[in-house]
Amino acid sequence: MNDILQNAWIELEKESLFFSYLRMNFDSMPTTSVRTIKVSITPQGKFRLLYNPNRLKNMGLILTKGILKHEIYHIIFGHIFIKPKNKRERGIWDLAMDAAVNQYIRELDVFAEPLDVMVAEGHAPDNEFFFVTAPMNLLNKTAEEYYRYAMDLLEKNKMLDIEEILEKRENNLDSHDFSSDIPEEMAFDIVSEFVTKAYDKSKNNLPDGIELAVSLMVTKPFFNWETMLRRFFGSSIVVEKYRTLMRPNRRYEDQPGWRSKMGPNIAIIIDTSGSIIEEEYNTFFGEIENISKTLGGKVTLIQADSHIQNIMTYHKGSWKELVLKGKGSTDMQPAVDYVEENLRPEGIIIFTDGWVEVPNVQRRILFILSKKHNPDFINNVLEYYGKNSVAIIS
Repeated sequence: MNDILQNAWIELEKESLFFSYLRMNFDSMPTTSVRTIKVSITPQGKFRLLYNPNRLKNMGLILTKGILKHEIYHIIFGHIFIKPKNKRERGIWDLAMDAAVNQYIRELDVFAEPLDVMVAEGHAPDNEFFFVTAPMNLLNKTAEEYYRYAMDLLEKNKMLDIEEILEKRENNLDSHDFSSDIPEEMAFDIVSEFVTKAYDKSKNNLPDGIELAVSLMVTKPFFNWETMLRRFFGSSIVVEKYRTLMRPNRRYEDQPGWRSKMGPNIAIIIDTSGSIIEEEYNTFFGEIENISKTLGGKVTLIQADSHIQNIMTYHKGSWKELVLKGKGSTDMQPAVDYVEENLRPEGIIIFTDGWVEVPNVQRRILFILSKKHNPDFINNVLEYYGKNSVAIIS
């Protein structure tokens, strides 16, 4: 008898060419150490499916096909990059992510109960309803939207104790376990590339839900703002240390000392137009302070509303003496022009609320937006500069 997972792949490929292209990026490995299926990324950048052949065989081909599609959808919707803060949050996120994908998988949807019913009754998937699906009045939404919906339900029904949901969720067929042998940023780039290619090659034969998944993958920044900020600064860390007679040794006068070869310089433009709250400035500078502890190169800080208000070199601890100047109308272009013409940094970071025209920037750019930002600004930035150019303080 052929392996049941391979047969499930064959059935998926009959549905759409999309799955045929995806399959080329997957390896499979049978093991009894996983409940059903567990996904990982190898050092070679391929996806590996660890699966329990005995458990899947007992479940049958139709359900195995559904669970395989379920795992694939978690990948292409970017759910593998969602990092819950605690056990309680993870329980609700698990339900929300499953609701987002199971609504497109008829093999699982028939065994599912809507998210709102399940949360209102205070339980997770059980022996009667193996899976959770989208509420009937809220279809075709993202995991983030279902998470907020579930949290609102819990608050409305004053359900502070959800231990039963969490305990039953831990025993469900899908554990949402994911591991990677490569950095998360690299994993995201791999997922984005192979999903986009599969989409382009099978546009006329797409399964349900793929249009939404690809639009999210292409446009949505999956990483939190701190991760994107550190990623942006990554090339600005000290990249090399070498010994030179041009620098005295602190311990031995007749020996060469150490000199660090620094990475590129960064310019930070702060929108001081008046609509950003002090808490968000503090949060932003707190992260800049953490980065500056290990940063090589030079950080120049420019305060600007419609005009440049202040220019300074930022050092560790500078936030203690920082006085914000401005509070007028907003126009980031004069500050950008000054930076590009006079400082010529390798990268520019702009911290703003987005209630301003998107500036024309010729260098590597990252926009960090405040909580109460202009949503149209995000769409314009994504269109002009791509998905890795904007993040939101949460």
